[in-house]
Amino acid sequence: MSITLRKSIVSLLCLFAIGTAGMGAQPKAGLATPGNATPGPICPTQLDSAIAQILQSVSSISSPKPLQAVGRASSTNRSAFARARWGILIQTLASTNAPRETLYTQDSDRYFLPASNAKLLTTAVALHQLTPQFRIRTSVYQVKSQGKVNLRIVGRGDPSLTDRELGLLVQQLRRQGIQSVDQLLGDESYFRGPVPNSQWEWGDIQAGYGAPINGLILNQNAVGLQLWPQAVGQPLRVQWNDPAEARRWRINNQSVTVGDTGDEFVEVGRDLSQPLLQVQGQLRIGGPPEPVAVAIAEPSQNFLRRFQRALAAQQIRVGQTLVTHTPTTRAETEIAAIASPPLSTLLIETNRESNNLYAEAILRTLGANTGATLKQVADLSTAEQGLAVVQQTLTKLGVEPDSYVLADGSGLSRHNLVSPAALVQTLQAIAQLPEAEIYRASLPVAGVSGTLQSRFRDTPAQGRLQAKTGTLSGIAALSGYLNPPQYQPLVFSIIVNHSNQPASTLRQTIDEIVLTLTRLRSCSRNSSFQSQR
Repeated sequence: MSITLRKSIVSLLCLFAIGTAGMGAQPKAGLATPGNATPGPICPTQLDSAIAQILQSVSSISSPKPLQAVGRASSTNRSAFARARWGILIQTLASTNAPRETLYTQDSDRYFLPASNAKLLTTAVALHQLTPQFRIRTSVYQVKSQGKVNLRIVGRGDPSLTDRELGLLVQQLRRQGIQSVDQLLGDESYFRGPVPNSQWEWGDIQAGYGAPINGLILNQNAVGLQLWPQAVGQPLRVQWNDPAEARRWRINNQSVTVGDTGDEFVEVGRDLSQPLLQVQGQLRIGGPPEPVAVAIAEPSQNFLRRFQRALAAQQIRVGQTLVTHTPTTRAETEIAAIASPPLSTLLIETNRESNNLYAEAILRTLGANTGATLKQVADLSTAEQGLAVVQQTLTKLGVEPDSYVLADGSGLSRHNLVSPAALVQTLQAIAQLPEAEIYRASLPVAGVSGTLQSRFRDTPAQGRLQAKTGTLSGIAALSGYLNPPQYQPLVFSIIVNHSNQPASTLRQTIDEIVLTLTRLRSCSRNSSFQSQR
């Protein structure tokens, strides 16, 4: 199966593509943007009609014969979203002085595919259970074996580990006097379960954003390359980010460079049983290169191969390399180790950049570190243990256990089912905990950072909105916190499923709803703008 990229949107094969980084929507007429008159304030009681009006405006653009609409019920009965499902919940942020108040709800208790909004649940529990300073340790142990130098490297799922950290481990080994290694053993016993994720679609597991999750993660278990246009009629040039990869991969290149008016698209696929890359499509002459990342099918072997190369660069010879999934029972001495950044930093990459591999590694770390008290542990994979910990913890925090069903930690699986109510309950609960500020700091900021960097610029939401994005085919979501200029802080979740509209249209509609929330004011019965529309 191949993966299609189009130059009109962000590359689907970027390492973190699922979070819609850089995919800013163009605002429609009437939004608070430069050159447009700023819409007037609204009262909370006007939200029903205001949101219905936003959905109606999308319909009127998409269809020459829009249906009549009244209130919230109309939002699912117009041509643009006639078959789409919207789930929305908007509440005030609870505090010690004021309980939460529901300002707007539409199907908020029903299940939706959350896309990357599932990361909100995973990261909230991880932060609460593991603490902000938790670090993931990768260790090298020396195995005593009749005069031979045998090393065991134990990976515990550090998603941030790169070739640089391998180099630091090698330096530690040299300081220990290691000059040669008879056997280098890669220990993959920390995480139990299938690799790659059995809940993900075939096309996703070929892409960098769907890379497999294991204990010995390196360079996010993906390999990067760029596709360069050449002369018209010539195939695109494949340039690997690491030139050494060119010696390992075979390429079936059926792409072509077209003139400066031709359509642009690229289809990239890989054979999961061998290092074979298949490239099809076309790019315009003189245009920029197209970045691509593909998943590594055998991450354990890749880790050992690159570790062996790092050792050789320091004149440390390696005899045999092996991968084991069985933990050792012998006493061994740790002679080198490196720790990940603190969890608070890992969560920034997870939520702000919507990194699937980080979310899945953190889920398994939860299972490995806090799942030992679960019943029937031996029958659960590490990921399943992590999901059980997520449910137990969220239940204790007040999130209704039947308001969501998680199949993974990242939201890439289409077996996830989450209600807007579950997301809002989670956001409300974490806001009352000591780690609340760290959690909020991990979220994208409108117009400033992460997957919201290109959205809400020069609007009242810029800098005031911290929220998690989510996008899959036919799905868009945004959930988080908003501080309106003239109203109390809000918590909200907006999800649309089963839509045939472009992702840009879905995001634009969600953005208009959020911008409407920035206009909220507290109102008395006789407020002068009560009757405004």
